[in-house]
Amino acid sequence: MKRLLVNSCRLVLALTFILSGFVKAVDPLGTQYKIEDYLEAMHLGGLLPDVATLLLSVGQAALEFCLGIFLLFAIRRRLTSRLVLIVMLVMTPLTLWLAIANPISDCGCFGDAIVLTNWQTFWKNVVLLLMAVIVAWNPKEMFRFVSKSNQWIVINYSILFILAVSGWSLYDLPQFDFRPYHIGADIKKGMEMPEGAEQPQFETTFILEKDGVQREFTLDDYPDSTWTFIDSRTVQTSEGYVPPIHDFSMTTAEGDDVTYDVLDNEGYSFLLISPYLEKADDSRFDLINELYEYSQEHGYPFYCLTASSEREQQLWSEKTGAEYPFCTTDGITLKTIIRSNPGLVLLRNGVVTGKWSHNRLPQLEPEQTSLPLEQLPMGQMPGDSVPGKILKLLLWFVLPLALLTIADRLWAWTKWLRRRKTTSQEEQQQTTDTTIINNKEEKTMRKKIVAGNWKMNMNLQDGIALAKELNDTLKADQPNCGVVICTPFIHLASIAQFLDQSVVALGAENCADKEKGAFTGEVSAEMVKSTGAQYVILGHSERREYYKETPEILREKVLLAQKNDLKVIFCIGESLAEREAGKQNEVVKAELEGSVFNLSEEDFRKIVIAYEPIWAIGTGKTASAEQAEEIHAYIRSIIAEKYGQAVADDTTILYGGSCKASNAPELFAKPDIDGGLIGGASLKAADFKGIIDAWKK
Repeated sequence: MKRLLVNSCRLVLALTFILSGFVKAVDPLGTQYKIEDYLEAMHLGGLLPDVATLLLSVGQAALEFCLGIFLLFAIRRRLTSRLVLIVMLVMTPLTLWLAIANPISDCGCFGDAIVLTNWQTFWKNVVLLLMAVIVAWNPKEMFRFVSKSNQWIVINYSILFILAVSGWSLYDLPQFDFRPYHIGADIKKGMEMPEGAEQPQFETTFILEKDGVQREFTLDDYPDSTWTFIDSRTVQTSEGYVPPIHDFSMTTAEGDDVTYDVLDNEGYSFLLISPYLEKADDSRFDLINELYEYSQEHGYPFYCLTASSEREQQLWSEKTGAEYPFCTTDGITLKTIIRSNPGLVLLRNGVVTGKWSHNRLPQLEPEQTSLPLEQLPMGQMPGDSVPGKILKLLLWFVLPLALLTIADRLWAWTKWLRRRKTTSQEEQQQTTDTTIINNKEEKTMRKKIVAGNWKMNMNLQDGIALAKELNDTLKADQPNCGVVICTPFIHLASIAQFLDQSVVALGAENCADKEKGAFTGEVSAEMVKSTGAQYVILGHSERREYYKETPEILREKVLLAQKNDLKVIFCIGESLAEREAGKQNEVVKAELEGSVFNLSEEDFRKIVIAYEPIWAIGTGKTASAEQAEEIHAYIRSIIAEKYGQAVADDTTILYGGSCKASNAPELFAKPDIDGGLIGGASLKAADFKGIIDAWKK
C-alpha cells in the first residue's frame, strides 16, 4: 500500500510538472509577461532587465519540465523528490498570498492552456504539496522505468529538448497557441455577447451634503435637489459573462475607430503588431515595406497596431521608411495577439488566417507579386494542425524515451534471467562440489572454497587481465571447489563483466558499517552488491589492527552485508603474543561472539569463517597442518555449542595463513579445513591455480 501511494503521488506530480513546464516552454514570452506581473504586484517592477526576466522564464519552464520527467522516470530519486518538495514549499505560500490579496487574476501556472482562479491554484498546490511530502519521505519506493546506467540519456535529452522548444518558440512563434487570437479564430465572433448572457452588475454610491452633513445614497434612495453633490464611487458587485476577446480595438491618429472596418472587410487585411515600437526589432523592415507595397498594389488594408506614442511612431517611420498608417491598441492586447515584436497577422473576413514572427516573415518571389493572396500559400490557412503538432511532439520526444524504456526493461529482464541461471548453476555446483575429506573415516558435506584476497594490489588493467586469465583457465579445467576472488572496490564492476561466476565468484575486501549517507570515501554493502559481487571479506586482521574495527562495527557490517544478500567471509585469528600466551582459543571465541554469534541459525549458515593466524600472514611462517587442524576443530566445536552440531558440520572454515601450492594439499587434507583465504599467492594465476588444484590431489 505504501508503494502504491508513493507511486500514485509521484505520477500525479510528474504529469503536473511536465504539463506546467511544457506550456511555459512553448510560450516563454507569455511566461516572461507573467513574471513581470508578479514583480509589479510586489512593487519590484523595473528591478530586472528584460533579458533577466526572459532567462527566468526559460529557466522556470526547463526546471519544471525536467523535474517532472526525472520524477516520472525515478531519476536521482532522493534529490529530485526533495527539489519538487522545495518548489511546492515556495509556490504554495505564494499562491495563498495571491488568493488573498488578488494582485493578479491568474497565477499563470499552466500558461494560457488552463486558466485557474487564484483560489483554485492555491488548493491545487496544497494537494500537490501533500503529495510531494509523501514522495520525498519515501523516495526509494519509486520504481524505475530505466536503470541507473541509462539515466544520463534521459537527463541530457530532456534538458536539450525543452531548451530547444523554448528557443524555437522565441525565434518563431509558440507551436501551440492557446490564446483567443490563434489561427482560425474569428475575432468578431469572439467579441460577441451570447444572447441572454449575464451582464456584470455595478453599484454606484453618491456622497451628498446638506446643512453641513454628508450622507451616502444609492440610485434607489437618491434625495431631492436640496442636497449638494460631493463625490461618487462605482464598484462591480457581480461578474457577468466576459467574451474571449473583449479588448480589441483600432483607433487611428485622427481618433477614428476602424475596428469594425477591418473586421467586416470580406477580403484580406494585414496587421503589423508591435506593442512598443521603441523595443521592436527593425532588422526586417525591408520585408515589411515590401509586404506593405504588395498590399497597396492589391488593395488590401495594412495597419500597424501599437501602444507607442505618436512620437515613437514618427521615429519608427523615419528609421524604417514606413509609410503604412498606425493605429493605437492596448499594449497587453497586442502582446496577447502575437508573441513577437513586431509580428504580422493576416485576417480574412475577420478570421486569423496567418501569423508570423519578425524572424519568419513571408517573402514574395518576383513572379508572385502580381498574384492575389487567394493564389499564394501565405493567403491560405497553414496545414500544421494541432493533432499534427502533437504527433511531431510524440515522434521527437515521447517515442525515443519510450523505446529507451522498453529496451532498458528488456535488458534488465535478460540480466535477471542470466542471474537466475547463474544462481541455479551455483546451487548445482554447491550440491555436486563435495569432497570426501576424512583421514579418520569421517565424511562431511560442506562447500570447499579457495578465496583470493588481492588486498591493495593491482591497477585496474592488470586486475582485469588476471581475472580473465583465471576465468579462462578454470573454465577449461573445472575446479573441484568453489573459487572466489576478492578485489579492491575499483575493480569490482569492471571485472564482473569478464567472470563466469558459476566458475569464479566475485567478492569485495570490505564494506561500510553504514547503510548510506555523508560518509566520504566509504562504500556501502548495497553499492558492493550493485557491482555484481557475491561475497565480502569482513573482520580481516589488517582492518582490525590498522583501522581499529571493533566487534560492534563488524556486527553492523555483517548485518548490512546479509541484508544486501552478500555472502560474508568472516576473519578471526590471534596475534603471535596471544599464540605464545596460549590464548588463541579464547581470542577466536571472543571474536565470533562479538560479531556473528548474534545471528539467527538461518543467517549464520550463510557465514564462511576464515581462520587467519596473524603471526603467519605475510611473514613466511605457516602454522603446521596439525596446529591449523587443532584450532579449526575448536572453532567448529564452539559453533556446535552455539548452533548445534548440524550447523557446525555445515559451516565452511578456511585457513588464511601463508597458504601456498606446496603446503595446500597437506592443509586441505585435514577434516576441519575446508579451503583457504589466499593473499599474495592469489596475485598470479599459476600460483593461485596450484592451490585450487590441491583439491584434486
